[in-house]
Order: sequence, then C-alpha cells, then structure tokens
Amino acid sequence: MSTQVTVHRMVTTTTTSAFLVNVGYLKTFPGILKIFQILLGCVVVGITGHYIHWTTRSQMMVPELFFLLIATTCLITTSLLLFSCMCSIATASIIPKTLFETLYHIAASLLYFASALYLLIFLTNKTYRDNFYVAKTAASALGLVNCALYVLSSVYSVRTFRRG
Repeated sequence: MSTQVTVHRMVTTTTTSAFLVNVGYLKTFPGILKIFQILLGCVVVGITGHYIHWTTRSQMMVPELFFLLIATTCLITTSLLLFSCMCSIATASIIPKTLFETLYHIAASLLYFASALYLLIFLTNKTYRDNFYVAKTAASALGLVNCALYVLSSVYSVRTFRRG
C-alpha cells in the first residue's frame, strides 16, 4: 500500500540591524592588557598634557612633547585595536595572528620605554626644577609601567603569531 506525502517548504529571510559587541574578548588576557594600557595611557596623557608648559623655551619642552606624542599615539592605536576586536568576532580571531599586532606592540614598548626614560632622566637633572616636578615624574613612572604592559603584550602576540 503506498501513500502520497506532500511536503511544503517555506523559506524566510530576515535582515537585522543589531550591533553585536564581543564582550568575551574583554575577558581574555590580551583584552585585559589592552584595557589596562588604555587606562594608564589616559592617565599619562592627561597628566602630561595638563602640566606641560607651553610658554617655556623649546629645548625644555622636547622630552615632554616626545613623551606626550608617544603616549597619545599608543593610546589611540590601542583603543582602535580594542574596539575593532570588540566589534567583530572575526577581527578578534584574525588580528592576533597577523604581524601587525606583533610589530605594533614591540614598537610601542620600545618607544614608550625610550620616551619615559628620557623624560625621567630630564626631570631628575639637578638643574631642572619646577612646580609640577612630582606630577611629571609620576607620569613618567606610569609610562614605564605601561611600557611593561606593552612588553607583556609583545610576548603574548609573538607567541600567538608563531602558532599562526
């Protein structure tokens, strides 16, 4: 005995404009490092930018401007990396495997170290004293701490890059 069966298929397509945020990235080791780098970078840029003397001789401003330039550049680039990894799951899995993140973290750690150390040496010079010496020294020390965070990111990104 045979029976006829009729199958109806219905295909529906929907489009959504939902914006998904990859908050899981913030729980990973690189995500936590980037958050701390951004927070310390904001403090460093805020202190340095607030206490810089814009009316002094240009030779006296060179260490502070160099440090401010490096800190601001690293702050912007790290923020963009964090936001791109949070906005796209594919980006969060692809970018750590590229050479860009590895080279960026190595360059950021070297430049942060050079600029923070240059500012610290300039500030501890016996001929230099101003009213904001302590705040600028604290900013330079925080810059060295941020440099250590970038070194950790460099080590992690090199390992991730080699795993491919």
